[in-house]
Amino acid sequence: MKKMQWRWIVVCLALASVATVCLAAKEFVRPVAKPAKTYPAHDAHDSEGVTVAIDPYDKAEKLQIFTVDWLERGYLPVFVVVTNDGDQPISLPDIKAQLVTANRSKLNAATTDDLYRRLSNPQRATIPSPLPIPTKKVKGAVNKKALDEIDAAQFGARAVEPHSTQSGFVFFDVSDISSPLPGANFFLMGVQNSKGEELIYFEIPLEKYLNAGK
Repeated sequence: MKKMQWRWIVVCLALASVATVCLAAKEFVRPVAKPAKTYPAHDAHDSEGVTVAIDPYDKAEKLQIFTVDWLERGYLPVFVVVTNDGDQPISLPDIKAQLVTANRSKLNAATTDDLYRRLSNPQRATIPSPLPIPTKKVKGAVNKKALDEIDAAQFGARAVEPHSTQSGFVFFDVSDISSPLPGANFFLMGVQNSKGEELIYFEIPLEKYLNAGK
């Protein structure tokens, strides 16, 4: 075999090794949240100084931040951003996120146990088209990296200090819904002011997000 051919073989093997190492080293990193009003899909309660925004992760390029292919598992990750522009803290002790689809199906955000169960039983998820990610049979057991990702990704803030922002993901089970976003509305309930009074719920039409991408 010629020397040049050997060199190409060595280069290809080296590149393959680097790719394997990079894949194995991949870790979830939560996106850095911007002020909620900067997202196309947001609801601002100006009199209370609070804005809630959402950013669905429904496209392949966005989903690359995860080590788990959540759409393959039947879950749609939605990045939730809460900004407090007021002078007093707000409390999030019992917030409830809900996605109401165009056909009025009410989807509550998944619990940690829901996500654990889906990871341990991936055959439960069958995502109908036309979601943007092609489906395939998912195999494998729950691993520590996936469990760590759930803990790191989920929205877990209990409060938002004045002039600051908190963020995290909520996950909706869309395994039985072909087009969960068009015509849907996102609701966030349970936000309280510094006196413990619950604010009126936040409502965000998903069309705001979809139209922004056109």
